[in-house]
Amino acid sequence: MKFAVPTYNGVLCAHFGHCETFALIDTDSDGKLVNESSVIPPAHEPGLLPRWLSEKGVNCVIAGGMGSRAQQLFTENGIKVITGAAGGSAKEIVEQYLKGTLQTGGNTCDH
Repeated sequence: MKFAVPTYNGVLCAHFGHCETFALIDTDSDGKLVNESSVIPPAHEPGLLPRWLSEKGVNCVIAGGMGSRAQQLFTENGIKVITGAAGGSAKEIVEQYLKGTLQTGGNTCDH
């Protein structure tokens, strides 16, 4: 499975569309992290990021906040969306998700 986590200054970015990088994290069938890389997204353009991350093989996005249209586009691209995550490094967030301990609150985006 491949995860994408929007980051800013090395930690989860509260708003998906405003991140400076995406941490891409690959896991094996046992749920162990096997690879982590950081990629700079293309210029923000409505509808582009779901397709771009899909082309990179992403299966799941974990974000703080994300608009409803972006969530719909991710779903259309076969990518699961988790919103309401807070703080921490991408690695910590994915590890918590895999262990079933990721705490999520409300979606921090209202559009």
